[in-house]
Amino acid sequence: MSQSESNLSRSGVPWQAAPPPTLSRAIGVVGATVIVVGTIIGSGIFLVPHNVALEVGSVTSLYLVWVVGGTLALAGALSLAELGAAIPEAGGVYVYLREAYGRPVAFLFGWASLLVIDAGSAATLAVAFGIYSAMLIPVTLLEQKLIAATVIAILTFINLLGVRKGTAVQAIFTVAKLVGLGAIVGCALYFHDATPLGSVQRLPTPHTTWSSFGVALIGVLWAYQGWHQLSYSAGEIRNPSRNLPLGFLLGTLVVMAAYLIANFAYLRAVPLAELAKRQRVAALTMQILVGPRGAAFVSALILCSIFGALNGTLLTSSRVYYAMARDKVFFAWVSRVHPRYRTPASALLILGGWSTLLALSGTYEELYTYVVFTMWTFSAAAILAVIILRHKRPSLARPYRVIGYPVLPIAFVLAASLIVVNTAVAEPLESVIGLGIVLTGVPVFYLWQRKSGF
Repeated sequence: MSQSESNLSRSGVPWQAAPPPTLSRAIGVVGATVIVVGTIIGSGIFLVPHNVALEVGSVTSLYLVWVVGGTLALAGALSLAELGAAIPEAGGVYVYLREAYGRPVAFLFGWASLLVIDAGSAATLAVAFGIYSAMLIPVTLLEQKLIAATVIAILTFINLLGVRKGTAVQAIFTVAKLVGLGAIVGCALYFHDATPLGSVQRLPTPHTTWSSFGVALIGVLWAYQGWHQLSYSAGEIRNPSRNLPLGFLLGTLVVMAAYLIANFAYLRAVPLAELAKRQRVAALTMQILVGPRGAAFVSALILCSIFGALNGTLLTSSRVYYAMARDKVFFAWVSRVHPRYRTPASALLILGGWSTLLALSGTYEELYTYVVFTMWTFSAAAILAVIILRHKRPSLARPYRVIGYPVLPIAFVLAASLIVVNTAVAEPLESVIGLGIVLTGVPVFYLWQRKSGF
């Protein structure tokens, strides 16, 4: 058969290879909203109120810290929404850093994300799932780690089967955790005659100062961590110019409301001074209101919350490595999309596998501490990219522009910078080691660059 004949189909029409499969734009505004809510709400709201109570001198100050933290998270989310609507590609923050600062900076973010930030976050959530499982069923330390590995495997498999399935799991567990928080609030209102624990006591911080407010705000911002992860899935959102900003806005507002209402419920049963003494405030609140069964209910609620947050992390973060591979700074096969399910299967398997190893080894705890300031540095850089790209690429179509520009982006960058400085001062050794871990990506990047011919 001649070459010309081999290029013809049986019908005589020239044969062309089928284009490679691409990610499916299957996430609507509801799916985008539940990704934001489900990824942010993990275990923070059940523990962080204790840390806030240690630093504030009044209930009003406590609420104000949560409002300011939510406003900053909203400022970051709406700023990212401008970039996501203008550049609706998978990878989110990685892509925005690439466009604003170039490939090396973007690669270092992706490297840190894979090495510790997002994989470490997934491992942390999985291990926490194993620990809280032990509060409901008797399991050994080894069995807790096996539970952690199993839950990562299950969620990785579900997300391999399609973004719709991953989003459906996110929706189910987001609703479950919101209903659970609603139940705590309902009990606080219904059992209005419950006797609050303890009596009037001296607060650890009698008067809120700017310094103590800042320390409390750091804990609250941790509770809001995850607001940026919807951007990773921008390449799979339908009508991203509309649905991405709406998802960021609605999701962050829902979280803010949930956090404020949850704190109201806690304070109905636990005075501020006692809140500063007890870390597991949700379990304590329910134990006071409904008895021992309340603590078991909260444990089950936390499991649902962690499960949803872990699902959101796997669903979104894997898209960063997919984007890196498409840029030819990671293994080429990681850019492959499953021909049937249209998911970045290889990227999901890498994230799931590495997260499992971190969870089983336990070393993720040290690694995650090392990169706290690095993660916030990248967050500040990503939001600053809004301003940089306004000047660098003024002709870029921007279907959505962040409200309050440039005040909101600048406010977030300043807050993130303060966290970076505070972490570097408080934990200088860990910060230096964290920087060192990230900088190990520099020679790796140039090796990939040489291999790819850039």
